[in-house]
Amino acid sequence: MLQIICKDISSSSWILSIISIIILGLSKSGLKGIAIIVVSLMAIAFGAKESTGLIVPLLIAGDIFAVIYYNRHAQWNYIIRFLPWMILGVIFGVLIGKDLDENTFKIGLSIIILISAMMMFLWDQRKSKKVPTHWIFAGSMGILSGITTMIGNLAGAFANIFFLALSLPKNQFIGTAAWVFFIVNIFKLLCHIFIWKTVTINTLMINLKLIPALLIGLFIGVRLIKIINDSFYRKLILILTAIGALLLLIK
Repeated sequence: MLQIICKDISSSSWILSIISIIILGLSKSGLKGIAIIVVSLMAIAFGAKESTGLIVPLLIAGDIFAVIYYNRHAQWNYIIRFLPWMILGVIFGVLIGKDLDENTFKIGLSIIILISAMMMFLWDQRKSKKVPTHWIFAGSMGILSGITTMIGNLAGAFANIFFLALSLPKNQFIGTAAWVFFIVNIFKLLCHIFIWKTVTINTLMINLKLIPALLIGLFIGVRLIKIINDSFYRKLILILTAIGALLLLIK
């Protein structure tokens, strides 16, 4: 059971968490892919498994902004198609990660981060962006998304491939994904509270202190998404992701 208490958190951990939650706000504003850095920084600050529960309430807070801001662009036929598979993956993730010790969990999380970064890199290098649209593809991406989002809050690499396959315009992509993750994160929260026991009153108090950082990230993100150079942005994310995973692995 998680035993993080506000007064016991070091200054360096607070700094890392504030930076990571600002980045989380950027992600929830529509800058997809950047949340992978959040996982690395929070795991370094609080531990691998502990940090997964600490992040979820803040993910939901960001999701609330995203579904309100992009709600009119959501495509519910695609949400209904993908969501059940992802929920199934979350259940698998709960069972897989429930009894893992901290060191094994940390290694597994680092591997997931590196695989996610590699998938993002390989996707960028493809000359053709066409991917399968068969239900088996949707199912496999959904299950993998669910497993990785439960164990590491890192569904993006798999979920984004599915949504990219639909060739949705940017705002529809963001709005549809926002609703999927909002629903899934609420389901995950229940799992963290009642099964993994990684969300407690103590962690929720930490979340409250980090809300201003989330709001700053959201404020900056809705402006950056209109002007940022996508090519430079994705290369930077890949580099920072790989560094974050390696730091977590050797910490």
